[in-house]
Amino acid sequence: MAASFATLHHVLFLVWFLPIAFSLSFFFFKAESISNVSCNEKDKQALLTLKRGLTDQEHVLSSWSDHKDCCIWAGVFCDKKIGRVSELHLYNSRLGGEISGSLLQLEHLNYLDLSFNDFNCTPIPTFLGSMFSLTHLDLFGANFCGLIPHQLGNLSSLRYLDLGNNSDLYVDNLCWMSGLSAIQYLYLSSVDLHREVDWLQIMSKFPSLLELHLYNCQLDSLNPSLGFVNFTSLRVLYLPENHFNHKIPNWFSNLSTSLLRLSLYDSSLKGNIPPSIFNLEKLEYLDLGLNSLNGPIPSSVGNLSRMRTLLLDQNQLNGTIPKSLGLLSKLETLFVGKNSLTGTVDEGHFRKLSKLKELYMSEAPLFFNVNSNWVPPFQLGYASMSSIKIGPNFPSWLQSQRSLSFLDMSMSGISGKAPGWFWNWTSNITYINLSNNHIECDVSDIFLSSTVKMLNIANNSFYGPISTFLCQKKIRKNKLEVLDASNNLLSEELSHCWKYWQSLIHLNLGSNNLVGGIPYSMGALVNLQSLRLQNNSIYGDIPSSLKKCSNLRLIDMGNNHLSIIPPWIGEMTNLLVLRLRSSEFKGYIPQQICQLSSLRVLDLANNSLSGSIPNCFKNISAMAFPASYDISFSYFVPFLYWDIYAFYVENVQLAPKGNEMEYQENLKLVRLIDLSSNNLFGSIPTEISNLSMLRFLNLSQNHLMGKIPEKIGSMKELESVDLSRNHLSGEIPPSMSNLSFLSLLDLSYNNLSGRIPSSTQLQSFDALRYIGNPQLCGDPLPKSCTIEEQSLNKSPIGSVEDDSENSSFYIGMGVGFATGFWAICGALFFNRTWRHAYFRFADEIKDWIYVTTMIKMNLLEKLRVCLSK
Repeated sequence: MAASFATLHHVLFLVWFLPIAFSLSFFFFKAESISNVSCNEKDKQALLTLKRGLTDQEHVLSSWSDHKDCCIWAGVFCDKKIGRVSELHLYNSRLGGEISGSLLQLEHLNYLDLSFNDFNCTPIPTFLGSMFSLTHLDLFGANFCGLIPHQLGNLSSLRYLDLGNNSDLYVDNLCWMSGLSAIQYLYLSSVDLHREVDWLQIMSKFPSLLELHLYNCQLDSLNPSLGFVNFTSLRVLYLPENHFNHKIPNWFSNLSTSLLRLSLYDSSLKGNIPPSIFNLEKLEYLDLGLNSLNGPIPSSVGNLSRMRTLLLDQNQLNGTIPKSLGLLSKLETLFVGKNSLTGTVDEGHFRKLSKLKELYMSEAPLFFNVNSNWVPPFQLGYASMSSIKIGPNFPSWLQSQRSLSFLDMSMSGISGKAPGWFWNWTSNITYINLSNNHIECDVSDIFLSSTVKMLNIANNSFYGPISTFLCQKKIRKNKLEVLDASNNLLSEELSHCWKYWQSLIHLNLGSNNLVGGIPYSMGALVNLQSLRLQNNSIYGDIPSSLKKCSNLRLIDMGNNHLSIIPPWIGEMTNLLVLRLRSSEFKGYIPQQICQLSSLRVLDLANNSLSGSIPNCFKNISAMAFPASYDISFSYFVPFLYWDIYAFYVENVQLAPKGNEMEYQENLKLVRLIDLSSNNLFGSIPTEISNLSMLRFLNLSQNHLMGKIPEKIGSMKELESVDLSRNHLSGEIPPSMSNLSFLSLLDLSYNNLSGRIPSSTQLQSFDALRYIGNPQLCGDPLPKSCTIEEQSLNKSPIGSVEDDSENSSFYIGMGVGFATGFWAICGALFFNRTWRHAYFRFADEIKDWIYVTTMIKMNLLEKLRVCLSK
């Protein structure tokens, strides 16, 4: 659980950049003219021609009429003196179609903004390079594709050019850009520049360049051999998400003394941070996050007296945090988490940081050691301090942080009782994560302000009846979306107060001491996406009111004492994960479960289910076909302090290969059916072979009979197959040799026969995986196959004499059978009393055979279990 860092780094940049961007570009449409000058007729006709070529889904151009002055048209601005069109602001208008060359007739047009439209991956019109009066051209995010036309290099008056965030733009070389002698703001984000090796020398020749944005341009070199790069006027250099794969070059320390912002985020940089980079004394923003930088943070970082945002997180930095950081009196954001930094952090590190608002120190082996009476000089809005040592005492300095909106102190070694002030010390808090500590607290003491959206107190020692928390009058107006109180000491029955918790999206009360039934009132949680009540002592039926929770994607009720799987479960069509293992379910697997076409995980193991396996599993399309869209088990919590997200990741315990494992973000990759350890009988449906995306199949420890499906080899994604301890017979299908991803196979203790098919996979498993099949032979079993065993299923060939003797025997037997059969049938037909007595006797014989068969099967199973021990 953490902030979404890629988004976070970009948002931090935008917080600084957008005010400047808005001063450069007007993102609005004009309602009426501010001048009495009428527009030029030639310009009007040119614009009407442009309109005819465009698709206008939102009717943004509805005011563009021949009967109106074009200077009052939406998005059109005219020169007040001469009445000629000077600016076109068509930003975010959902325009498409073709851009007409009639724009060339707008001889006085100097500002053209077509950003955030959709031109359906068409090339940038080459004629734009002949609009010599342009000083501002913005095509950002307009879905242009292909080669950037060299003709744009003719725009010698252009000061602002943004071609960023288009679908598939690229350049073959940048020589044409030498004509942009007036350029000041250049944005080429997501343009493929990897073909141009001299990009740095070309860009550095622009004498007036103030901002250069080359985010995600597939650049692979910063020319580390260069000693000097002549960016004399540069104020912003933004190069994140490239592939430099070398050290930070020394020439960075020789950049313009006017440089204010530098971002090299996620650019595969390695080596030490050169101390000289901190000589750029006017630097306000430095982002070196998500690289492979190592070594210590240079103490010269204290030279950056104007620094407001310092992002060094997600590297391999080591050593201690220098005390000189505490000198950065203008610092507002400090990110040093996810490193190998060690040592103690104390009051001295924050001595002059009175403006600090965002602090990220998580996932670093640091010891936050401050006096119990310390009052920080700052007021934090964001504090992420997970997995660093803060405890054992609860941090009392938090009481002074009245502006805090985000708090993550999970896995920080805090123990003992939570102080009373903690639950009511700030009215701004949105996100609270205290999970994986040793905190003791009576849940009746918890108070949530209406701003709290996520509360994670999992893996602590919170105690008391769950109803005393859920039914408090003082928190009935809560807006909580995520509640994780799993692995605590909560007790008694689930409450009937769920109508006060209708904002809940994720609820996890697993691994507590809860008892009683699932209340009908839980159906009020109509926004719920995941419901986890596993590892409790809940009993009874699953209430039908849960049908109202139609958004449910994950249900985990494993390890309880429930009754039957309700047929209405098939109506929960958004379900991705259904985990009901070890919950004493009886009865049949309902056929309606096949209606869950999105289901990826079906875990019904270790229950008392009987009957046959539904042959309609092939209808679960998520297990049969490749996913048409990506899914996530992360929930993003809107974080009010910034427009970024914090997220909560679901985790589920599964046993895909016999041993339970915790799945979190990788849960979306799992396709699993586990019906093991039940009382299922009948054959394995041949239709199960249609589940070509299934990765884990466990049908072990049932009473299944018949053959292994012949086409099981078509399930190419299978990694684990366990069919052990059943009554399967026949040969192992040759198609199983096609399962190249198979890493676990267990066919032991069945009645399989014949040779084990030859393949790299099948012979790689231990012989124990085939043991208990007396008629099975071949590698890896020590028993070799004889000629008789290889031809076990073929018809024997005897002599002619034998055949004729056998034929006479069978003919005689047939005549005798026919005579006896009709004698008995005739007597039964003509004597009503005999007929009724016979059929009663036949029914009793049938019941006796069934009972004795089931007793025999159970005895055999118990014998096998004893032998396996």
